[in-house]
Amino acid sequence: MTGPDEHAPPRGAEAVVLVGGRGTRLRPLTLSAPKPMLPTAGVPFLTHLLSRIRAAGIRRVLLSTSYQAETFAEYFGDGSRLGLELECVVEPEPLDTAGAIRNVADRLREPDVFVFNGDILSGVDLPGMLRAHRRYAAEVTLHLVRVSDPSRFGCVPTDERGAVTAFLEKTTDPPVDQVNAGCYVFRREVVEDIPAGRPVSVERETFPGLLESGARLHGYVDSAYWLDVGTPEAFTRGSADLVRGRAPSGALPGPTGESLVLDGAVVEPTAVVRGGSTVGSGAVVGAHSRVEASVLFDDARIGSGALVSDSVVGAGAVVGDNVVLDGAVVADGAVVGAGCELRHGARIWPGVEIPPGGVRFSHDC
Repeated sequence: MTGPDEHAPPRGAEAVVLVGGRGTRLRPLTLSAPKPMLPTAGVPFLTHLLSRIRAAGIRRVLLSTSYQAETFAEYFGDGSRLGLELECVVEPEPLDTAGAIRNVADRLREPDVFVFNGDILSGVDLPGMLRAHRRYAAEVTLHLVRVSDPSRFGCVPTDERGAVTAFLEKTTDPPVDQVNAGCYVFRREVVEDIPAGRPVSVERETFPGLLESGARLHGYVDSAYWLDVGTPEAFTRGSADLVRGRAPSGALPGPTGESLVLDGAVVEPTAVVRGGSTVGSGAVVGAHSRVEASVLFDDARIGSGALVSDSVVGAGAVVGDNVVLDGAVVADGAVVGAGCELRHGARIWPGVEIPPGGVRFSHDC
């Protein structure tokens, strides 16, 4: 039986979001914008995370920025239009995960601090995680998720009470399927004890060091939606899951469904847009074209008879008639000429122009 305030907004907590990375796995999309600012289901990706933080009752958020830091302040301002008190703190140099957390220590006010990796899409119960953190009097609580292939991650085993017992590197035969989900609750004094002014990793230095010293680290394990959107494949999937309502967000600029077509976009009547695709403002999808599980940024243009699936088409990019994009990335301002076929992770850099028929993955031409 729950107490009277079991579902009340958390008190005594604030949030830090780590958004300083260069997003190299998502290049060339991140050449023009930081990964958390890429349009995802109609708004910058970070907006979805901030909506979840706000829905949990947390009001104060610090953004730890580095790469193209000015873009965050320009778009979000002081956070008031999202119902938040938001401040951007710029790293003087790349400080890794724990170093970036330590860099905002002098701005912290509350006894408990949520820390989020800025490229994770998650449905974790944030108030529930904070309650567990306080119930077990932990110095740090880590959100852990169970994955089907833990060999791709470092594993985090826990005992029967949820206490973290080890941090294991990637191995071909992991003993558990629990992995670090990139969301934590720190006691503020733990943040203040992180070495200042140099790169420090939470995974390789802070957490193992705390465990060795006897500190209480708790694992909060759940089965909520979770996705690291750090690759083009995961990025398109995450955007589609948001559009279809499979991933939680309070920031979707329209109803959930098979597609999200923003104001000012044009989809010809004979075109099909589905699979959770987003068509950005000013974008055009030509006659008899099909767009499936893809993201079209603002002002992208898809010609007639094209097939675009599991792909990203950047702002102002042009995809010609009868083009096939399957698992491809076409960056801002690029041009893919008519009849081209790009598959299997092909990436076109900003402003590059491919002539008609210039690239084919099939031999039927």
